[in-house]
Amino acid sequence: MDPVCAARLHPNHSQRISRALEVYRLSGTPMSSWQTGEGDGLLGSYRWIQIAIAPQERTVLHQRIALRFDKMLELGFIEEVEALYRRGDLHEDMPSIRAVGYRQVWQFLAGECDQATMRERAIAATRQLAKRQLTWLRGWHDLSWINTLDAQGQPVEFEEIFRQTLNIVEQRAI
Repeated sequence: MDPVCAARLHPNHSQRISRALEVYRLSGTPMSSWQTGEGDGLLGSYRWIQIAIAPQERTVLHQRIALRFDKMLELGFIEEVEALYRRGDLHEDMPSIRAVGYRQVWQFLAGECDQATMRERAIAATRQLAKRQLTWLRGWHDLSWINTLDAQGQPVEFEEIFRQTLNIVEQRAI
């Protein structure tokens, strides 16, 4: 259905192969056509501004990741995964269970680690994911970055982020 995409994908990467097939079956257009901008033409009729909002300091990002995961635990994340674990029709190799956080809690519920180890593994996995995402974003052409920290390292208020976003839009004359 899509020889160009098939040539790029490793034959053992079943998740990406499934996604490419899903895109073709739903849209009638091969994934490679979408990726090269040859899709239905709708996207080409718009002008785009790409903006990334993130702290420039990695230590701040790491702190936020840890705080966010701790909040998830506080709000019942273990119980959420435990309900899935008990269903019996799910297993560790499923893409949904391999998601960051779910995998580590699943391993905790299976008795493979204690809660403290689970927490550290989940936070480490989230940091690795964030690093891959930032690396991917740095490769985007014409991406504007907004730092969520001011010159003193303090969080920037929403209004300031909004102001910076409007400035970018005005500079691009959209």
